Amino acid sequence: MKSEAQKIRVLLVDDHIVVRMGLTLGINSQPDMQVIAQAQNGDEAIELSRQHSPDVIVLDLRMPKRNGVETITELRRKNGGVRVLVLSSFAGGDEIAAALEAGACGFVGKDAPLAELIEAIRQVHAGEQVLPHGLGLRLAARVSSRLSARELDVLRLIGRGLGNKDIGNELGLTEASVKAHVTGILSKLGVSDRIQATLAAIKRGLIHVE
Repeated sequence: MKSEAQKIRVLLVDDHIVVRMGLTLGINSQPDMQVIAQAQNGDEAIELSRQHSPDVIVLDLRMPKRNGVETITELRRKNGGVRVLVLSSFAGGDEIAAALEAGACGFVGKDAPLAELIEAIRQVHAGEQVLPHGLGLRLAARVSSRLSARELDVLRLIGRGLGNKDIGNELGLTEASVKAHVTGILSKLGVSDRIQATLAAIKRGLIHVE
C-alpha cells in the first residue's frame, strides 16, 4: 500500500454531486490515488487547486459560473504545470479541441468504464496525453489544417532530430525563418519544446518516425 504522500492526488470538478460521489468511491478504491478535494464549478476548482496543489484535476467542460475551457485557461495561467483530464459526456469536437488548446492533457467520455478513467488519470499524471483513438485522428486533422505546409515540413524534420541550421539547409530557409516556424509550431501544438512537439505530432498522426 502506498503512503498518502506517494498517491496521485486528484481534484474532482463536476456540478453533479452524484457523479462526484461515484467517482470518489471508484478513485479512492485504487491503491495509488486519492481524491483530495471536490469542486462543483470552475471558481471552486481554481481556489481548491490553489489550496491543495493536486497532481491531476478531473474536470467536466459544462459547468455553471465558468465553463471548462475558461477554467482550464485560468488553472494553467496560475500553475503552468497543472495536469487536467477532461471528463464529459456532451462535449463536441470543437469544445474538446478548445480544451486541449487551453492546456488539457486528455479527454475521457463519461460513458467510459471506470477502469478507463483510472488508467487515464495514471497516464496524465505520467505526462502522457490521453485521447480516444478516433477522436485523436479527428483532432489531428484539425491541427494539421491549421499548420501551414511549410510548418509541416519543419515539423517532420524536427521529428528526425534536425536542428534549426540543418532544417534551413534542407528547406532552403534562413535559420531565423526556421526559428520563427518552430515558434509557430510549438504555439499551435500547445507545447513548450521540440521533444514535446515531436511526441504530440506522432500521437496526432501528423508525422511518422521510423
